Amino acid sequence: MEGWDPQNLILPEVGKLCRSQSEYLDQHFKTQKDVSSSSTSSSCLLSEWTKHYGTALKRLLGEELRLLALQLHRIHFIRQYVETALRLEALVGDLEDVVFSSGNHRPGNMFAKFSTLLTSQDFGVKEERLLKAIKAMNDVEEIIVNVEKSQQWHHLLKSVDHRVDKTLAILRPEALAEHHALLASFGWPPKLLASKVESGGLSKLLNPLLLMHGNEKKSYAQSFHVLCALQQLHSRREARKFKSLGQNECEIRLWAIDELVTPLAVRMEYHFVKWAEQPEFMFALVYRVTRDFMEGVSDILQPLIDAARLTSYSANEAWVSAMVHILSGFLTKNVFPALAERYKEKDMKLEVISLWLYLVDLIVAFDKQMQSLLRYETCLLFPDAQRRGISVLIVFCDRPDWLKIWAKMELKDGWKKLKAVLKDANAWQIDDKHRVDFDISTICESFLLSSREAHKAPFVAESALKIAQEMIDRCQTLPDILSRAKFVRSTVARFFWYFSNVLLLHCRNAELPPEELDGSAFVRACESINAARYVESKLQEWSDDASFLEMKIAENNSNMQEQHQGFYDDCFFEEEIKCLAELETNWLMEIVAVLLRQFENLTLEYNHTEDSNAFIEALQSLKNQLHVLKKNLNGKDFLDLWRSVADGLDHFICGSILGGDVKFSKKQSNEFGTDMQALFLVFQPFCARPEAFFPCIRDILKLLAMSGEEVKHLLVGKKSEKYMQSYGISHLRFDQVEKTLRKLKF
Repeated sequence: MEGWDPQNLILPEVGKLCRSQSEYLDQHFKTQKDVSSSSTSSSCLLSEWTKHYGTALKRLLGEELRLLALQLHRIHFIRQYVETALRLEALVGDLEDVVFSSGNHRPGNMFAKFSTLLTSQDFGVKEERLLKAIKAMNDVEEIIVNVEKSQQWHHLLKSVDHRVDKTLAILRPEALAEHHALLASFGWPPKLLASKVESGGLSKLLNPLLLMHGNEKKSYAQSFHVLCALQQLHSRREARKFKSLGQNECEIRLWAIDELVTPLAVRMEYHFVKWAEQPEFMFALVYRVTRDFMEGVSDILQPLIDAARLTSYSANEAWVSAMVHILSGFLTKNVFPALAERYKEKDMKLEVISLWLYLVDLIVAFDKQMQSLLRYETCLLFPDAQRRGISVLIVFCDRPDWLKIWAKMELKDGWKKLKAVLKDANAWQIDDKHRVDFDISTICESFLLSSREAHKAPFVAESALKIAQEMIDRCQTLPDILSRAKFVRSTVARFFWYFSNVLLLHCRNAELPPEELDGSAFVRACESINAARYVESKLQEWSDDASFLEMKIAENNSNMQEQHQGFYDDCFFEEEIKCLAELETNWLMEIVAVLLRQFENLTLEYNHTEDSNAFIEALQSLKNQLHVLKKNLNGKDFLDLWRSVADGLDHFICGSILGGDVKFSKKQSNEFGTDMQALFLVFQPFCARPEAFFPCIRDILKLLAMSGEEVKHLLVGKKSEKYMQSYGISHLRFDQVEKTLRKLKF
């Protein structure tokens, strides 16, 4: 459409104009003069014609404009790319000029040439050149970050990253070497008086950091600043790379403090080797050095870190973490591998278990000591998860085989302790002061169970929980959540499966026969039920703790276990709680069944002859048994038990009447009512209105108390629930009501 001009447009013939167009022309262009002089009218005329002939024109113009826009965008994109590439090339070129010496050199000797260049100049000049190189790399990183936000120039960025990484690979070792030489110049690392550790001496070590002055202090501050700047740049680049790969940023220790610790580690490991049979000295030496140098680390290094603007870095925490790493590294390389191999030999197993668990005891105590050095600042500045990262137990996180061996040892040791408790004659004892009768005025409070005494649980339950708690405490500083969850599953969870079997065997030894039942059998069953109820409540309490919720989430995220729908969803000890609850329910129902069977056996004569003496004897036996159960069973389970017994008796007595051949005269109805009142009195100590728990018997008593006229009306009336409810009958069907009424004799 180039060169298009409206004046060259071919006008339609007069006969093809619409009426409005013809009228418009007649009105505004009456003469030739009107056509030549009226530009406005011409424009209006042109506007009218496009309404009819401009669709194709618009379509053609739109396509051309779209193609033109695409070309312009492509040109702009290319220009952006070229400008960015040139800027990056200039910056990277300047960076390489700073790092690599000018003139001819071979790639193979870059480091050697750069090292020679730096060491031949004044220290201040060296630091200045390093800082200049770091600034150039930060400028490059700034451009890369901006480019990643808006463009996808992967090849360009990859090329630049490669060149910068190559430069960093030279700068970092050089800066570390300069820093190391500076440390050595003012006497770092200090001498370690290992003999004082062996003898228990507590004299404080001299800290060279506190002895620096003048130019030494200034040079150290400059070198420290360079390392911090390098680390900040490295952290920034690593964070970007991990983010682009969809990963989390990795934790990076403080390089300047690592340089303090590295030469210390060499000296310490010399002593560690000598103390292979006395590992407690290793832990004592590391703790002593860490504690004695904390003052210098805090006073000298923290201000330097703050000046370098390394946010979220703590000098004390980095120092403690690096010192812990010395010990964990030595144990990983030199101690646990040998123990794991010896564990495979049967004749060495007991010795290895003893030494392994002793080492874990030392580690747990050491971790608490090291974390106590950070207790004031960590609780304010650092989350609990990060504090747990300062732990020698990290040796088990990368070695699941060692974690498995440790868990087996802990479980075996815990089971050994429990068996020792079970041999004690008092293991199943319940405190006599808690064997008290219910007071109806405080019955609600008695169901708010919390302590072992409130649950009437035997001592063995408390012992089992204590053993399990020790296992949990020993793994609390495991840095990896999933490793902690695996350890607890392999120790604590399995331990409670074993304990539930102990409770089950204790119940089975109770032998609950329906005949000649003595109180001791009930007591044994109550002991197991109470223990199960108490342990179940504690496991639920533990599962609600933040640390166990954290472990459960980690398990779910790792797809370690299938998700089950149920009441205990998202509960760490879900299966163990279910097992204990099932044990409680089964044995409560077993006791209920025994009580009902015995009551049935004792009332056989009563059902046939209506001998009240037999019924009273059965009630007395039931009362005595409920008294034993009330004294020995926890309040929550006893509540469920006596209500289940009442419900069973209600259905049993009702069924006996409906299925029997006994006829009720006025006298017999009164006697039956008296017997039922005696039944209600058995349950009077447990509630204010015991008759409320015998709804069927209550309905029968109402029927037996009816007059002949009421019976007649009820039998000939409507056979509906609403009609029966008008007579106060709400728990019997009409056929049961009819059968009961036909037993009446008037």
